[in-house]
Amino acid sequence: MIPIHPVSSKQALRDDAKQKRRAIPEDEIAKKSARICASLLEVIDGCDPVMAYVSKPPEVDTHPFIRDLLREGRRVVVPIIEKETRTLRLSYLWDTTLLVKSTFHVPEPIGNEIPAQTSDIQTVIIPLLAFDRRGNRLGYGAGYYDRFLAQNPGIKKIGVAFSCQETGSVPRDENDVRIDIVVTEDEVIHCT
Repeated sequence: MIPIHPVSSKQALRDDAKQKRRAIPEDEIAKKSARICASLLEVIDGCDPVMAYVSKPPEVDTHPFIRDLLREGRRVVVPIIEKETRTLRLSYLWDTTLLVKSTFHVPEPIGNEIPAQTSDIQTVIIPLLAFDRRGNRLGYGAGYYDRFLAQNPGIKKIGVAFSCQETGSVPRDENDVRIDIVVTEDEVIHCT
């Protein structure tokens, strides 16, 4: 049974989700991430380009997904965190070896950027700390993705997380943008 947190604070949910995610053994993260990436390839169904976050441990590992897209000849766009303006700058990524740890230890193609236009993006893959089946999500709390998605409402929004990160209800503020689909190692959830 998934706990319902009608009055829990977002920070309490974040802390709980981080703890659950940290409890997953490293080898299980790899196995679960592989299942999520395989499902993601089916869900995006030929979209090109695809914007995908580049993971850092212990997030769902998106590196195999990105490599598969590049192998298929599809264009991949990755976000670059603009800490000063709290926005995302976009760059095409042609080679994962060009990634370096940057802001918040997130791998980014710093020094090898190829600017991308948001108007080209059909689908975005978003990291989740916690989620519910209505498409409400919790990220890390800085609002980078909410601002990006609010400015680009036509983009298909797909969140990825481990099934243990699901909660009965995520509190939603007026600035929070819902996602369309959540992919876990167990299922693909079309949010309602």
